[in-house]
Amino acid sequence: MKRDWSELTKLVGDAPFEVERVRLESGVAIEGPFTLPPIARLTAEDQVFVAAFVRCHGNIKQMEKYFGVSYPTIKNRLNKIGAQLSFVEIAQVPEGESAPVTPGEILDRVSRGELSVERALELLKEK
Repeated sequence: MKRDWSELTKLVGDAPFEVERVRLESGVAIEGPFTLPPIARLTAEDQVFVAAFVRCHGNIKQMEKYFGVSYPTIKNRLNKIGAQLSFVEIAQVPEGESAPVTPGEILDRVSRGELSVERALELLKEK
């Protein structure tokens, strides 16, 4: 019987937990302790709120209508959820230089003379 993540988050509440086994639909199983990403550790209600926020493209006025609450309530909830999520640290890019996203983009910028080989190597090592 397949279970939904919301069932799991309701069962464990705020208690920390680890996943010890993952089975892919292909039947392959991976065992060992796994920690969930921060967004999966949110309560089921907060996960629904985040999903709604993304679906509304971050439009707080739309969120007010959807949830029937005021602007400050939406902002407070976002702040509460944001405090629970760790953010990805982004390497600083020198002023006037935009950060390439993929190794292919890095190599393209080197070939166009926009990026030095040394800087390209640094960016590739970061990835």
